[in-house]
Amino acid sequence: MKKILFRKLLFDCLVFFLITLLSTSIIIWVFQAVNFLDIIVEDGRDFGVYLGYSLTNFPKIVSKILPFAIFFSFCYVLNRYELNNEMIIFWNFGINKVELIVFFIKFSILIMIFQLILTTIIVPNSQNYSRFLIKSSSVDFFESFIKPKKFNDNIRGLTIYAEEKSFDGSLKNIYLKKDNSNSKYQITVAKTGEFKNMNKSKILVLYDGQTINVINNKVTNFNFTKSDFILSQFDTDVIIQDKIQETSTIAHLYCIEKNYKLKIPFLNQKSKIINPNCTVDNLRNIFQELYKRFIVPIFIPILIIISLLLILNPKEKISYNKNKILIFLFGFLLIIFSESSIKFIDKNIQYNVMVSVLPILIALVLYSLIRIKLRVKT
Repeated sequence: MKKILFRKLLFDCLVFFLITLLSTSIIIWVFQAVNFLDIIVEDGRDFGVYLGYSLTNFPKIVSKILPFAIFFSFCYVLNRYELNNEMIIFWNFGINKVELIVFFIKFSILIMIFQLILTTIIVPNSQNYSRFLIKSSSVDFFESFIKPKKFNDNIRGLTIYAEEKSFDGSLKNIYLKKDNSNSKYQITVAKTGEFKNMNKSKILVLYDGQTINVINNKVTNFNFTKSDFILSQFDTDVIIQDKIQETSTIAHLYCIEKNYKLKIPFLNQKSKIINPNCTVDNLRNIFQELYKRFIVPIFIPILIIISLLLILNPKEKISYNKNKILIFLFGFLLIIFSESSIKFIDKNIQYNVMVSVLPILIALVLYSLIRIKLRVKT
């Protein structure tokens, strides 16, 4: 009977948790996806790149929402059980409160492992893939980001200005500046222009204009009635180097091993990954990223333990509502602390280890206080 009751309570918690996690994550993802429309509108990428880039950001959203979702779900379900007198069934069947707490602590470890897989493997790889989509894609919709009477510099090394832009995409009174280097650039002006596709390449056909070339302060110019300006050689002004949060966990561990002359047993020395962010100046940021991936998920069992404090006092007590609010505030503040504690991480390994042990100490203290509260011998 105990197993049936445990499974029923766990099932209710899990169902509400999944509903909360997925619904909240989808809502946030939709808002982010709207912001990502700039990839098409401003950068001129195609719809496939936009869709892929948007979807690869979903795991990151899930990992951010998961701690709050698990805490809120357990608090809600346990409070509902107490208000509906369903917890009395547990006690009438001789279930010890410590048994129930230990059962959910074991379950919380599984959720923690899932979060670790998310933060150490899935999220970095998905973020890295989203960067790969941008780097490997080309600008297909040049027409989309050219605004009339505005200098458009979304394309790296090229500035375009057009006084007018008609509905069919043709331009009037065009100014283009192509920067090759500090001592070499090209300026082209034309009365009209239009975009065309030629041999799978995007070109801007210019009519009735002049091109001025400046090389080492020497100026040459020529007039034209028609000139093809090839745009496929340009790319938008986006950051193409992998960020720290987009770099694999293994690459960061190699960096720590290399700079601190450590020996991490499970790292394969024959397949080291190049980490462009592995510099002395970035070591603190790398430690912070590893802390976020490995240590912050440890706060999940603590959040579940905090939610289980609701079963210590029955609803008949006058202080039940007050304790309920305090428990929720305590868990909410712990979520904030788990994220802000990243700032405590520094380059010093010994200091970082001390900070990393903090969530384990908090969990032990909380569990000990619960045992003392229930007057059960440890």
